[in-house]
Amino acid sequence: MRMYLLLVFIILGVVPLSFFSFVLLNTFEEKAINNRISAIQSQGNVLSNKFNTSVYLTTGEDTEVEEEVTRLSDIYSGRIVIVNSNLKVIKDTYSLEEGKYLIAEDVIKCLSGGDNTPVNDKKTHYLRLIYPITHNESKEIMGAIIMNFSTKDIQSIRDSMERRVVLYALTLAILIFVFAFYFSGILTKPLTSVVNSIDRMTDGYNMEEGISIKGYNEIEKISDSFNHMINRMQKLENSRQEFVSNVSHELKTPITSIKVLADSLLMQEDTPVELYREFLLDITEEIERENKIINDLLSLVKLDKTAGDMHITAMNINELLEQILKRLTPIAKKQNIDIIYESFRPVIAEVDEVKLSLAISNLIENAIKYNIVDGWVRVSLNADHKYFFIKISDSGIGIPEEAQDSIFERFYRVDKARSRETGGTGLGLAITKNVIQMHRGAIKVYSKEGEGSTFNVRIPLNYIV
Repeated sequence: MRMYLLLVFIILGVVPLSFFSFVLLNTFEEKAINNRISAIQSQGNVLSNKFNTSVYLTTGEDTEVEEEVTRLSDIYSGRIVIVNSNLKVIKDTYSLEEGKYLIAEDVIKCLSGGDNTPVNDKKTHYLRLIYPITHNESKEIMGAIIMNFSTKDIQSIRDSMERRVVLYALTLAILIFVFAFYFSGILTKPLTSVVNSIDRMTDGYNMEEGISIKGYNEIEKISDSFNHMINRMQKLENSRQEFVSNVSHELKTPITSIKVLADSLLMQEDTPVELYREFLLDITEEIERENKIINDLLSLVKLDKTAGDMHITAMNINELLEQILKRLTPIAKKQNIDIIYESFRPVIAEVDEVKLSLAISNLIENAIKYNIVDGWVRVSLNADHKYFFIKISDSGIGIPEEAQDSIFERFYRVDKARSRETGGTGLGLAITKNVIQMHRGAIKVYSKEGEGSTFNVRIPLNYIV
């Protein structure tokens, strides 16, 4: 990245500098030549007027005209040739063609009233101007003034300026390169720190160290986002380790109980059949508990793997709740618990029937299991234009305030002894929350110890992809 930044700085600095230098030099040369042409044309006009009051074109004698022509030739270090209408050379400041006839296409064209555009020969660095001598009254072209002037002095100045510009440009280019090299290093140093931190974490170093980068606001934001990501990853790793530890413990506990019971039977001789039956019943209960834990774990794993595999259909939520309550009513009757169902309106929603049934069943079953004898469970269904709401209240033992933030964690139990008595695995609420979140919904709990609990579930009527 540093090389790219360096290249960008050089391109943005050196290329425009070279371009503007080239434009400046050419502009100077063009402007200087145009000024020279304007000055010569002005002098040519003055000289042409002098011929109107002189017989120089016919006799070739006029001291004032001679001096003016010589003066103009000396000023611009050039050659001036004057011809009459017959193309005869009346005056040549180089004294080479006097008395001869000058037959040139541009001269003939000028005498015929044609265009007399100046010609700038860039190879030989000479200007050639042909100025007609026109009679003031008759407007007859009496002759022509052919002026050839060197532009080498302009070219010399341009070359001198070009050398200075090149020198200044090289100096500035070096300064730009040094600045670009230094500044690109400053810009890329924080990013290099981020890369090094990622490499250290990839190699297995402590993820808790994070990074701290001070500098530009955008770089600090990258640092903060990176640290936030690291913290999130660390929490996930801690959660994973805790989950593995809890799974190992939960799976090991029934097996340990089974082994203890089996060893007790083997160590006793002539054990009565009743004792065998009692121990085997205990072993069966532990096996059943182990089976519940495994089934719940499989449910969690399946939900995690198929988070995007939702079989969404439009369901009648009223009928779904009635089916769940019908299935759980026999369990409630064993504890003489009344189940009250309230439906405020018909509700049709897009849900995964199997997953949502599992989640709601867990909530109602918990309300029954952790209730008091002769208690009650109230289930209500309502909806607005966007969501449907399921409220499950009970008259049970309640949940301590300090435990309410943790009840949706895997294997978390408020009362471990009571949970084992009721056959709980500590995974039911974790499964429930997972399912509700997969439906883009939310779940909240309100509870007071000894006064019961209320779970509020909110799920969109239309599944949000």
